[in-house]
Amino acid sequence: MIYTCTMNTAIDLYVAMEVLKPSTVNRTYDEDYQPNGKGVNVSLMLKKMGIANTAFGFIGGFSGDFIQEELEKLDITTDFIKVDGNTRINVFINADEEYKIVNRGPFIDQQALDKLLKKINEIPAESILIVSGSLPRGVDERVLVTIANICNKNAVKLILDSSSSVVLETLPYGPYLLKPNEDELAQLFGESSLSEEQMMAYGEELIQRGARHVIISRGEDGALYIDKQTVIKASSPKGKVVNTACAGDALLAAFIAKTIGNKSPAEALAYAVATGASTAFSKGLSDLTDIPELMNQVHITSLGR
Repeated sequence: MIYTCTMNTAIDLYVAMEVLKPSTVNRTYDEDYQPNGKGVNVSLMLKKMGIANTAFGFIGGFSGDFIQEELEKLDITTDFIKVDGNTRINVFINADEEYKIVNRGPFIDQQALDKLLKKINEIPAESILIVSGSLPRGVDERVLVTIANICNKNAVKLILDSSSSVVLETLPYGPYLLKPNEDELAQLFGESSLSEEQMMAYGEELIQRGARHVIISRGEDGALYIDKQTVIKASSPKGKVVNTACAGDALLAAFIAKTIGNKSPAEALAYAVATGASTAFSKGLSDLTDIPELMNQVHITSLGR
């Protein structure tokens, strides 16, 4: 079974306008409300690909109810913990440029966090747990180490997509897959930016220190995949970017879907990069209809060992 854990869920409000001007009423010509949070996005994409999964984490208020209701409409199993306050609503504006306004969300107390850790401790062996996204107020970053320890003891495959530097402390517990983007990878190792060669070197260091698989998402430059046997690079298709907010989540979900379908890392990465690009070219998550066409533009290069 696959589980996704989103500790800082959100509704993403997408709006489009010709131009965003200060000190005036800006009227939109398009809008869309989407249940969100990085793990929620992974759940949604997996479901689109026909893969059952359970979504859990924290939700609060009317906005949290919206997320749960929208997931259940799609027959995604939910097991959220309800907390005081309202789940955050983020705003993404497509105008003369792309603007992203991300809110904090509710405070999570120790009692709620203990409930979450109990749920994680009850996940059956050999399951996949995807912990993805930012941490809410009240939750210390070291919770990721605690989760990694639980998964290691219970033989649960942990997939982490987090910008926290504490990710490095999870490596002794052998996380199954890490998916930093290139900026997050740079932050992990105290760099301001990275060349492709540096990305490969740091990705290999993550493997040497305990991670089993690493994907480095690179936006319009595609992605890198690294494990103990393989280093491969995928280019990204070209198209009109509409909303990049969920592209990395779509990439991760697609890679997982193809991997559990016994596809090779190269096949899985090509599909994943195409799915991430399709999402970036859409208001929200890809509907998958353009994936075959986009995959024709993805080039896989083996960078050897």
